Amino acid sequence: MRKRTLIVTCSVLVFAATSLQADPRPNILWLIAEDLGVELGCYGTREVWTPQLDQMAAVGVRYTRFYTAAPVCSPSRSAFMTGMYATTIGAHNHRSHRDDGYELPPGVRVLTDWFRDAGYFTANIRELPKELGFRGTGKTDWNFTYRGRPFDSDRWDDLKSHQPFFAQINFQETHRKFNGPRRADPARVVIPPYYPDHPTTRADWAEYLDAASELDRKIGLILKQLESDGLADNTVVIFFGDNGQAHLRGKQFCYESGLRVPLIIRWPRKYPAPRHFKPGTVDNRLLAAIDLAPTILDIAGAKKPEKMEGVIFLGDRAAAPRRYVFGARDRCDETVFRFRTVRDARYRYIRNFTPERPFFQSNEYKEKQYPVWNLMKKLCAEGALNPVQAALCAPRMPEEELYDLENDPYETRNLAASAEQRKTVTRLRSALEKWIEESGDQGRQLEPPELAARKGVTKPGSNPSSGYAIELKPPDKP
Repeated sequence: MRKRTLIVTCSVLVFAATSLQADPRPNILWLIAEDLGVELGCYGTREVWTPQLDQMAAVGVRYTRFYTAAPVCSPSRSAFMTGMYATTIGAHNHRSHRDDGYELPPGVRVLTDWFRDAGYFTANIRELPKELGFRGTGKTDWNFTYRGRPFDSDRWDDLKSHQPFFAQINFQETHRKFNGPRRADPARVVIPPYYPDHPTTRADWAEYLDAASELDRKIGLILKQLESDGLADNTVVIFFGDNGQAHLRGKQFCYESGLRVPLIIRWPRKYPAPRHFKPGTVDNRLLAAIDLAPTILDIAGAKKPEKMEGVIFLGDRAAAPRRYVFGARDRCDETVFRFRTVRDARYRYIRNFTPERPFFQSNEYKEKQYPVWNLMKKLCAEGALNPVQAALCAPRMPEEELYDLENDPYETRNLAASAEQRKTVTRLRSALEKWIEESGDQGRQLEPPELAARKGVTKPGSNPSSGYAIELKPPDKP
């Protein structure tokens, strides 16, 4: 009898140890919105309905100063999926290297490769349970060639049986054309002062907010499915945007509206919260989207890769708070600019290396998709814009811009030439120049004009939008 009891006891202990060993680390789920600024209820926006994300922020942590490395999707995604600045790895031009076989530098890898080395299953979810009524986009959109399978699966149903996992779901709603039922009242939305207060502007802004409301509905369905599948208590859920808002002075430009995006993290009940994470709070630290990669690798028990430029911001190995965050914009579609920017706790400084090019430099995408783009050019020709709005129609752009974000959150008063701000300009200019040099900025040499005119493709018949979404079948060898 004692022998049988001992066997049973040992069996229970072995089972318990095996169960513990099978799931020692949390799952990690990224929920990625496209072209979304901080226009959510929990960030103070009205005429938008985001109860799911508001609740996620209430029980998690909402970050107020989280910035992407670029104000457009492909360089931004190339950055946060490697933990590197796009300018460092040669991925800075939008939709570049789609047909030339360009690969990441030695020592730099896609985040999923590091996770697979750590024993994680990886997925970019397109196929969701049918009852949810929608699919993930599977978006990748990297400015380099990946050899092999960047993810193990695109199916939600694979997650429960493959833990721990690192998965992401990409949502299109806030990318133009906006997708969401009408709800916001155009007369009640708040329009930034650099846009004309016009029915077209108000209708367009209301559609953007409605898209954010629809995004929230779908986020809620995912969170409910996570609960139904028994995964909520052991999955870190991270919601963020891939770049700023899809509006005229937002996406593609290095202002707050182009680079600042929401970040909300919900910690699972099964695991103790790490240092620097207090559920139900707001975190005002300066963070870069490239910081997500080393942080979640650390959460997974993996070491931060030696070359990775992002820094850990949660847990015992968290770095000191950032003093600065940096950003860059280079060619987008056929339109060539070169902007570099840095911001600290109060100021944003922008250096324009192509000041001879006007803000309204021709861009086929914006001319077709942004109704306010053509509206502003029309109103400018009619002399119907105020000075703040008309500044966007100038024949050239300032070489330097400085904005006091405490007193001028919409960035309408350029203080770069102010005698009172000379020290601030000098300090931030120096910080930016140091970053450009130390990070090995590959944008210092512009693409040849003929390559830019072809939107970055090098071969006849190539599609500059190829590589937009996950490919589970390895590409053909070059």
